[in-house]
Amino acid sequence: MKDENNFLKLFEDKKIRVYWDANEEKWYFSVIDIIFALTDSKDPNDYWYKLKIRVNEESKIELSTICRRLKLPSKDGKKYNTDCADIKGIFRIIQSVPSPKAEPLKLWLARVGSERIDEDFDPELAINRALNTYRRKGYSEEWINQRLKSIDVRKEFTDELKRSGINTSKDFAILTNVLTSVWSGYSVKEYKQLKGLKKENLRDNMTNMEIVLNMLAETSSTEISKGTNPKGFDESKNTVIEGATVAKVAKDIIEKKSGKKIVSSKNANQIRNLNNNKLA
Repeated sequence: MKDENNFLKLFEDKKIRVYWDANEEKWYFSVIDIIFALTDSKDPNDYWYKLKIRVNEESKIELSTICRRLKLPSKDGKKYNTDCADIKGIFRIIQSVPSPKAEPLKLWLARVGSERIDEDFDPELAINRALNTYRRKGYSEEWINQRLKSIDVRKEFTDELKRSGINTSKDFAILTNVLTSVWSGYSVKEYKQLKGLKKENLRDNMTNMEIVLNMLAETSSTEISKGTNPKGFDESKNTVIEGATVAKVAKDIIEKKSGKKIVSSKNANQIRNLNNNKLA
């Protein structure tokens, strides 16, 4: 899958669609896939529908309230809104499904959940995973080094936003859009359209210089925030604008001196092809 947050995990011979929420730092699992893995039902959607009714009648618990609707890929290659739950929510659902596979599935969920937790204790695991992924995709070592550094810078930026009181995915997305718009002149949506992207990660489709300037915007915002100690969304937005303006000024100077535009329509395919041609 192209979306860096989407993966397929295998439980026995069953495919489980999962989604990693980087802001919440937790996995979300497709409920329908979990139901199918537990029951081998020919119609897991119907099973899930009837399960919700039964649990509500028996215990007055709405299982839907522990779910999120996330767009996950289907067999036809398109993405559809799908009921998903984190590990805690999936454990609650499993309790309502009589199945001999319940305990093995719980162990599997615990193991999957520990993958990212292990990386928190040993960041080298996450670095090596990302390094190998980008190499397989054909990126140059120079680009990979910039991209891995940008991941570290991004984490510092989001950690500082959290310290300032930003704690929802929506607010993180809004502030990221503000930052991108100020330094590049494009909203995230416009930037993706320029590069011909849909669900792909924007930073994975940036040139070296674009990555550097985006890092400068985030690093500047982080340092300004540490110095001014903003509280809440509005004050944090101001520090993001100030930090992104530093990168915008740098971009304008480079463009004036070089005579070239920094923000490029080049996407990952073109960037990798350019790097491969240099090596040929």
